[in-house]
Amino acid sequence: MKYLIWDFDGTLGYRDGGMWTLTLLEIVQRAMPELGVTYDRLKGYLHVGYPWHTPERPHPELNTADRWWAALDPVLTRALLGVGVPARMTGDMIRAFRPLYLDLARWRLFPDTLPVLDRLSGAGWRHVLLTNHVPELPAILDHLGLTPRMDALFNSAHTGYEKPHPQAFQNVLDWATEPEAVWMIGDNPKADVAGAEALGIPAILVRTSHPDVKYCCARLSEVQPIVQKDSHPSN
Repeated sequence: MKYLIWDFDGTLGYRDGGMWTLTLLEIVQRAMPELGVTYDRLKGYLHVGYPWHTPERPHPELNTADRWWAALDPVLTRALLGVGVPARMTGDMIRAFRPLYLDLARWRLFPDTLPVLDRLSGAGWRHVLLTNHVPELPAILDHLGLTPRMDALFNSAHTGYEKPHPQAFQNVLDWATEPEAVWMIGDNPKADVAGAEALGIPAILVRTSHPDVKYCCARLSEVQPIVQKDSHPSN
């Protein structure tokens, strides 16, 4: 078997309306427009605290959706208090965050995602998703039509390992059982590319570029020529 390991956010799909900071900003601006909170001001409080900010620290104890989200409550609370939201209002805003972030109508695929996945499938490649994401990701994948195209899903909210932790990638290799070839494809040079290469998995950086990355593709359509030409047995 030949496997392509895909990241999700920023690679195959995205959330319309922004990710964590913009979701919280939407809630604050809706509830208290008079505060005049800006993205940059709120972002200053959200650069630490999420599980993926400390990938060296596994979190198997966050093994239910409610526990996973509860672990983010202090992060969101600190940010809300920091921008001037009264303590009495933070609870309601945090409770509004989860359903707003998970609203399926907000999630999108990039226009090239399905055509490229299907074309690669036709060329004999199998697809695996390896992502740092929320526990409810399977519902998002179902909504977007990705589930039937994936042979397996490895989500940090379920495994307890955030990329670039080596075990996140090792879990995929153990599952694949000595694949003929395997590649990692993602938009993050550290979490996706460096993390994969540390275990001997060749990686492609997509939708962006980086001077230290060998394979960079502005479009997903550029992935197939690389993996077809430069594939070699995985370690």
